[in-house]
Amino acid sequence: MNYQKYTRMYHPVPLENREWPDKEITHAPIWCSVDLRDGNQALYSPMTIDEKIEFFEYLVKLGFKEIEVGFPAASGTEFDFVRRLIDEDRIPDDVSIQVLTQAREHIIEKTIEALRGVKNAIVHLYNSTSTLQRDVVFRMNKDEIKQLAVDGAKLVKELVSAKLDGNIRYEYSPESFTCTEMDYAAEVVNAVNEVFEPSPENKVIINLPSTIEVATANIYADQIEYMCKHLNNRENLIISVHAHNDRGSGVASSELALLAGADRVEGTLFGNGERTGNTDLVTVALNMFAQGIDPELNLDNIDEAIAMFEKCNKMPIHSRHPYAGDMAYVAFSGSHQDAIKKSFDRFEEHPDNKWANPYLTIDPADIGRKYEPIMINSQSGKGGVSYVMQKKYGYTLPKHMLTEFSSIINDMSDAKHTVLENEEIHAAFKDTYINLDSPIKIYSYNSNHDENTTTINATIEYNDKVSSITGSGSGPLDALCIGLRKLLDNNFEICEYTEHALERSSASKAATYIAIKAHDEHDKIFWGVGVHHSINTASIYALVSAVNKMLQYGE
Repeated sequence: MNYQKYTRMYHPVPLENREWPDKEITHAPIWCSVDLRDGNQALYSPMTIDEKIEFFEYLVKLGFKEIEVGFPAASGTEFDFVRRLIDEDRIPDDVSIQVLTQAREHIIEKTIEALRGVKNAIVHLYNSTSTLQRDVVFRMNKDEIKQLAVDGAKLVKELVSAKLDGNIRYEYSPESFTCTEMDYAAEVVNAVNEVFEPSPENKVIINLPSTIEVATANIYADQIEYMCKHLNNRENLIISVHAHNDRGSGVASSELALLAGADRVEGTLFGNGERTGNTDLVTVALNMFAQGIDPELNLDNIDEAIAMFEKCNKMPIHSRHPYAGDMAYVAFSGSHQDAIKKSFDRFEEHPDNKWANPYLTIDPADIGRKYEPIMINSQSGKGGVSYVMQKKYGYTLPKHMLTEFSSIINDMSDAKHTVLENEEIHAAFKDTYINLDSPIKIYSYNSNHDENTTTINATIEYNDKVSSITGSGSGPLDALCIGLRKLLDNNFEICEYTEHALERSSASKAATYIAIKAHDEHDKIFWGVGVHHSINTASIYALVSAVNKMLQYGE
């Protein structure tokens, strides 16, 4: 790989005594969705006006108060969409739409025309300032590029004053900011702000985009802190960031930028955007949520957000997306599954506790998801199998039985070379343990009690022969044990017994688990499970199942 053809694209940041590493995020920023502009322009098939309207209304529902709706001068569809939002009174009074315009006269004029009659809007002016853009694309020197920005700001301000009556705010972006010399970026922004005249009543948004991500996230934080310290009239500016994801760290860049002084974050739902995408606002917001900070976005139904995104963008959500992916709350590792299950159990026992789970940063239920179905493969362990059996089917397996059954499941998955579905696990449990009727099948039984003894008479089939057996003991189960010992000439004994109501089964069914020890040179343990409406019958079935396991093993 010819790595020598590449060189650093960003400029050193002359920042001393940086403060951002000691900061923490304590509150949500101002959010601005750019799904309908930056996200839309990056689609194979851009949204129709009706799709954009539907998406806009959903963004409002999520709680966005600032939404970049398009580049009105780019096409008739973009222009007409903005007009429909205004003419059909679709913009709530507490929401500002944002429109993007280059610092070019005819584009600015078309943009302002699109906003006629708007109540609240942000005019977002931009021009490129980086070394490469100046030299290669525009072939202008620093003074010429700065003048382009200043002239654009003057025209925006003039046309807004002459043609618009609503509450209009200004935003300026030195595009390709991350590849611009910091002192020059500050010089251009300060020149633009001399035109826009920010004040406490009319703050100006200064958006500092990572138009192309060319460095680690800490460099972006340094750049933001530098600008915060070198911009005039900082108290009347809203510092905004718009990070792309070329290096895969758009979320980290935005978060560190907040530490460095940014007040506002632009991005898209699930990170759609040019090339590798924008900052994923869902991830940034839920990262805050996981730290006990109100994200001020309504993300309690993540599946609804996914459905809207996929419908309008015609793009899938990656299965490993941090919060929204199909596999975001799936664990394969046995140790992970065990820890997750134990943490869920403790939280259910003490719901007033703070959330604390070794492998899940948030409770999936808080965003409308479930830690289900858990997926079991050959790397899984007892925790995952236990979770599936208990949460999905209502069986609470005894510890030693769980160890045995988990080994069976892992072998099945290993042979299959893929995950096992919940139904496959349940079927294996039934086939291996529940109400087994071969080689012994019990047809009926009755018992008689006196003060100290229970006598049981049972009709069974064994070795293709139907016969009756009788036994007397301290209860029906003990009596049947005695009868079976005589029949089989085997002095096995019950070594473990548990029972519980089978809540996820049909009404009032019980599950009984019995382990028997065969007294031979191995002293092997055999498990059986009985399921029935009667707890006595469930116990009888469990015993017969365990005995059948023993006999099958002997065969």
